[in-house]
Amino acid sequence: MLTVMRTAAAGLAVLLAAGCAAPAPPRSQASAAAGTACARAQAPPEAETATTIDVIGQAYFCILGDYYSGATLDARSLLTAGFAALTREINRHGREVPEAIMPALTGDRKADWAAFASAYRKITDRVPDLRDRLAVVTLEAIVAALGDDHARWTHDLKRPLDYYDGDDYGLGLETNVTGSQMDGDSGVALAPLFVTAVLGGAARAAGLRPGDIVEAVNGSAPFVDGEATPAIGALYPRYPDARPVEVRLLRESTGRRWSVTLKPALYPRDLAALQVVRSKLLDDDVAYVRMTGFSPDSANRVLRAISRLRSGRTLSGVVLDLRGNGGGSPTEANRLLGAFVHGKVTAYQCTAGGACEAGRTDDTVELLGLPLVVLTDRGCASACEHFSSAVKDLHLGRLVGTRTAGAISGPAQAYLLGNNTVLVFPARHHLGPNREVIDRIGVPPDYHVAPTPKDAAAGRDPALARALTLLRE
Repeated sequence: MLTVMRTAAAGLAVLLAAGCAAPAPPRSQASAAAGTACARAQAPPEAETATTIDVIGQAYFCILGDYYSGATLDARSLLTAGFAALTREINRHGREVPEAIMPALTGDRKADWAAFASAYRKITDRVPDLRDRLAVVTLEAIVAALGDDHARWTHDLKRPLDYYDGDDYGLGLETNVTGSQMDGDSGVALAPLFVTAVLGGAARAAGLRPGDIVEAVNGSAPFVDGEATPAIGALYPRYPDARPVEVRLLRESTGRRWSVTLKPALYPRDLAALQVVRSKLLDDDVAYVRMTGFSPDSANRVLRAISRLRSGRTLSGVVLDLRGNGGGSPTEANRLLGAFVHGKVTAYQCTAGGACEAGRTDDTVELLGLPLVVLTDRGCASACEHFSSAVKDLHLGRLVGTRTAGAISGPAQAYLLGNNTVLVFPARHHLGPNREVIDRIGVPPDYHVAPTPKDAAAGRDPALARALTLLRE
């Protein structure tokens, strides 16, 4: 979806810090680039140029020099992944290169890179028409080999010519299995697959409704033996993918079964849905605040919203809805936590060797002194998990919903490569306030309340209902 692309582009602007990127080292110097291959990106990149073996080398040494576990990483795993992707791509185009044999690797990072680069050049010289594509898949595979949810290589960003701010791209629907789950850990997805929101576009035009169960996507079952299948990913196309998607549906309330073909396209989002912070007063004078990201100034917006709802009345509590909150700035998480407690460690950022820096509450924020319930789900990631784990570990409130995403490797840093593409990865690893690992595990709720198709169809929110019950106790 275009939202993901927009988020990535916006995230780069937040990540860019002081410093200039070093240019890609020439071939003769690539093997000597360890530790000096890259520096923090300072400004948005200029026009992207071709990815070359020198750019791949720059990225390789950048990871080894600056990634949080780069010093202890077996670099052979990166080169092996890159070479495997290279050969697969050649085969995918119906070609073969007899010289495409992985060179022997010894564990000497510089010598192994020199052997890899030499073999790479011989291979790509045999298929010059594929050179650009082979470079891309090789570097993508090297980054993917880190297995890090906060590591990515941002390149070749495109958007429709008629796009304007506020548009989205896709089928216009959301389901209980999100696009980010399909990109990451789809093993946590639970059957059945059903529509949770109709945002616009093809889904709205076809008359889909929340609660409609998706029985098949392009003729394939979304779940087999309880495990999510790759078929679900077709529901979340990204520009410029415009392939139609056939969806078979069941509406339980009427028993109707039917199929529709949905074509990805641009569609305008509702303005309310684009707001990072939304709020309203619920029964029993409970302040409800929905927060979709920890973007700059978002903590202040939450606090102002609560202050407005508090004006002229005595609030009985706060429900902070973080479902679908993809994260953002740890600083914003610490500031918002400062409204509920002072003088506490909220997280640790650690090196692979165990040296840790503590993140702390922002004690300049006035304490609210209100009971708190936080709504979480598998869409709550990164800084959202920073906040949620602190609420749980520090006993600041109760979590209701489902386990968070487990996507909080560490605060990401951006590095500009020589072809004006951006490499992003964490320089430190995140641990919770009790020094627990949250990445790939997530934060469990205190009260597990999972969504169902019937609740979605009826417009019920059982997690919110449970939160209100807890605040009344």
